[in-house]
Amino acid sequence: MGAVHSVLRRRAPGCPIVDLTHGVRRQDVRAGSLALLRAAPYLADGVVLAIVDPGVGTDRRGVAVARLTEPPGPPRACFVAPDNGLVVPALEALGGDWRVVVLDNPRLRLAAPGPTFGGRDVFAPAAAHLATGGRLGDLGPALPYDQLVRLPPPALRWGADGALECEVTWVDQYGNVQLAATAGTPEARSLLAGGLVRVTVGPAPAGRCGRHSEDRPVSGRPEVGFVARPVRAFADLAPRELGLIVDSYGHLALCVNGSSAARATGLEEAGSALLRPGAGAGRATA
Repeated sequence: MGAVHSVLRRRAPGCPIVDLTHGVRRQDVRAGSLALLRAAPYLADGVVLAIVDPGVGTDRRGVAVARLTEPPGPPRACFVAPDNGLVVPALEALGGDWRVVVLDNPRLRLAAPGPTFGGRDVFAPAAAHLATGGRLGDLGPALPYDQLVRLPPPALRWGADGALECEVTWVDQYGNVQLAATAGTPEARSLLAGGLVRVTVGPAPAGRCGRHSEDRPVSGRPEVGFVARPVRAFADLAPRELGLIVDSYGHLALCVNGSSAARATGLEEAGSALLRPGAGAGRATA
């Protein structure tokens, strides 16, 4: 990563560089896309260089994306990344009309003895070109926005009985377990307001689906696992008590006061959690 920084500083001297994260698991494009999605509302004006690229050296495209129009509110950002689904969730969260070009101009990349360091040789020079006022069209030919590669959305399903089965989208450094469900839906508000919640841990979902409801129970798995208490803040829980909160990104998340919910429950990123309302009286435990 130091070489990437050096290319940026050499080609765009004086431009500040902010590292959003280097904590994405190697080759995990989905985790990278979700990290970028979480950061999207807080981006400053500028160029976002996003690289999680297991296809480096292949014929996968590199792209640069900038807004055609500027809706009110979100920042004026453009993106440079591999075309593997990494940036599309952030683009769609920011909204607006986007112009896409393929990074196909040999004059705006570094000569290299091999093709396996695209971050240094292809993406960093393109980002520096844009950061110093270069034209998007100089980087290569246009690509229709709808031809960008897209990843399936995280698995998420609400049942008619108020149960939620969804994918774990993130485990942070403290062990808080972010779920795919956001807190702004009527179903989520009902789950948060309904008392203790039963939590069943399951394997990674076999398929991925969008949000929808069905007139059948969400899952036939045995109802074993843990009990969580909906709270507003970590400190509202007793030490090592399992809680259900709305996290700083607006998602439902499992937490343990003073410890790791991931370690207590065994939940991991891309795993599945089943939450059912109405666990009854008693202390929430993990």
